[in-house]
Amino acid sequence: MMDKLPRNERIATLVKLLSDSPGKIFTLGGFAEMFGSAKSTISEDIDIVGNILSKLDLGHVETISGALGGVRFIPSMSKDRAVRILEGLCAELCRKERLLPGGFIYMLDIIYNPEWIDDIGYIFAGHFFPKSIDYVVTVETKGIPLALATAKHLGVPLVIVRRNSEAAEGASVSINYVSGSSKKLQTMVLSLRSLKRNSRLLFVDDFMKGGGTAKGIAELAKEFECEVAGIGVLVETAEPNKKLVEEYFSLLLLQKVDEEAGVIDIKLSPNWSRI
Repeated sequence: MMDKLPRNERIATLVKLLSDSPGKIFTLGGFAEMFGSAKSTISEDIDIVGNILSKLDLGHVETISGALGGVRFIPSMSKDRAVRILEGLCAELCRKERLLPGGFIYMLDIIYNPEWIDDIGYIFAGHFFPKSIDYVVTVETKGIPLALATAKHLGVPLVIVRRNSEAAEGASVSINYVSGSSKKLQTMVLSLRSLKRNSRLLFVDDFMKGGGTAKGIAELAKEFECEVAGIGVLVETAEPNKKLVEEYFSLLLLQKVDEEAGVIDIKLSPNWSRI
């Protein structure tokens, strides 16, 4: 037990503890013992913390009743704030300077920018939190920063699916899948120790064209007796319209790239009209 703290210091500490451990249940008794204060006092502190977080659109605190109850922090963001962030990202990605030969778009500075990725991961975490996710899964390599940020805000581990097996990971499961865009046969590998059976997975990736990778992850999950409970994608392409997976949540939609005219057309995904 620490020395007794004044209310403002308790509140600052509670904000830190709760927001650093999203989804983790803290008991009032545990906080009361930690701060040397009565449970009723801690309850009032929690109410203040919850009001502050909600007012600042930084998430909210949920009270769980029952013998094993307590309080937990849930990441959430208003639709308006999320849309403002994503509209800013659209404007950045549509700059013609990002055009690369072959009609590709340079995105690495976004993917590896902690501020952008933290915001995007927070949006994903808020959307998928109700799905009771056990692991965030991605495929090496460009999706890793976004998946890690999402896992952090969900308070769950990150699992990285490899293209090739590595001796340091021990025995593994390997499957072949067909790319949704190129129709080429590809391989994904995952260590047998990576997932607990009957877990709920969230697949996160930076880009989706045909959906072949997402479908491959769903097939790999079955080998571990797990379920892909959600698919989150930063950017999906308008074509092909029919993806190999049906249920997914994308943030941005790439309509077209006109290399000759120097035009990149990216806008908010239609998903936002259904939220």
